Amino acid sequence: MTETDPRMLSTTDTLIDHLGIQMLEVSGTRVVATMPVEARTHQPMGLLHGGASVALAETVASLGAHLSVADQGLTAVGLEINANHLRGVRSGLVTATATAIHQGRSTQVWQIDIVDGQGRAVCTSRCTLAIIPATRS
Repeated sequence: MTETDPRMLSTTDTLIDHLGIQMLEVSGTRVVATMPVEARTHQPMGLLHGGASVALAETVASLGAHLSVADQGLTAVGLEINANHLRGVRSGLVTATATAIHQGRSTQVWQIDIVDGQGRAVCTSRCTLAIIPATRS
């Protein structure tokens, strides 16, 4: 998948851009991305903010779901997300891997696992997305 692929969405000046999220692998069934753990993703105690982990999780799930339906003039938006924060991280990169669990006509469910630089579990999340008509502003 290239940035010139019409199914890809611009991330310029978005939360994705602000948090430094970088896509490594993207498809309609699996997405892998990294995010730096640094001041912009820390909570006041110097650890990775749980909200930043959730933003990363929803980003990879939403992109994967979007890619799976974009050719049909559809897109995906988050309906529900949950997360279990398993380990604190103070620095480095975290990597999120999202895999599709269910890809129906009107909803999708994705599993997202976030690990630290040593491959240790940091957060596990599940995201449900609604499939809706795509509109561009």
